[in-house]
Amino acid sequence: MNARRSNPVKTIVLYTALLAFAVLFIYPFLIQIATSFKTDPDAANNPLSLVPNPVTSQVWQHIFGQGGDSAVPVTTWVRNSVLITVVVTAGRVFLDSLAGYALSRLQFRGRTAVFAGVLAVMAVPGVALLIPKFLMVNYLGIYDTYTAMILPLIVDAAGVFIMKQFFDSVPVSIEEAARMDGASIFRTFWSVVLPMAKPALITLTILSFQGSWNEFSHFLVVTRGTPEHQTLVTGLASMTSGQLGAGTQYPLKLGTALLTTIPVALLFFALQRYFIRGANEGGVKG
Repeated sequence: MNARRSNPVKTIVLYTALLAFAVLFIYPFLIQIATSFKTDPDAANNPLSLVPNPVTSQVWQHIFGQGGDSAVPVTTWVRNSVLITVVVTAGRVFLDSLAGYALSRLQFRGRTAVFAGVLAVMAVPGVALLIPKFLMVNYLGIYDTYTAMILPLIVDAAGVFIMKQFFDSVPVSIEEAARMDGASIFRTFWSVVLPMAKPALITLTILSFQGSWNEFSHFLVVTRGTPEHQTLVTGLASMTSGQLGAGTQYPLKLGTALLTTIPVALLFFALQRYFIRGANEGGVKG
């Protein structure tokens, strides 16, 4: 059987088009990187230039707490973002896994209704829950605290769904040996089933990290917007809107915006193989 020979002209045109689209999407990101190393006058006069003149690291020194305008506390925003993201991600991975396993394996009255409720929550737009969130945290007396920023995010319906679907695909026979040895339900979950769920756990980790790191509306509702409770996303919004009196300061704004992008991008590229695999296993099987 003769192999079909590719048309070199068609191949060149295809790759040229792909390269053009790649440059089109990457160029704004390169401008963001270059501008973070510019001075304010250079950024204003040459906004599209990829060559800072002169090159300066003052923005990054400010971001990492080595000087700059104290009215723009980027270091505090970074600390808040890291704290909230780590706690929310760890909480979601653990609690969503527990809930998913319970819905997949345990037989209890109302299990079908609970799972239907999980699906219903996934169908509700997040903006529709903002007022109930505000009323809840205000009633509990935790408004404008880290608890209010973390607690409503620590369990996620989509995460429960992903883990439940994955556990459904695991044969029950795998757990029988542990049960015969007298292992409890939690021990079976923790020692036998959970290690097999690595792709789904990594998928949940990436989604939870990205969601909590980039969260905006929730923090806007449950806090007063003071700098000590702002994250990188809410702080950047305050800075670009002029609430902090930051002026133009394009290098600082784009440097802060770049910092919001880097952790999620690094995590995704490092774990993308498992993410795709876990998303397929958790979302297709049912």
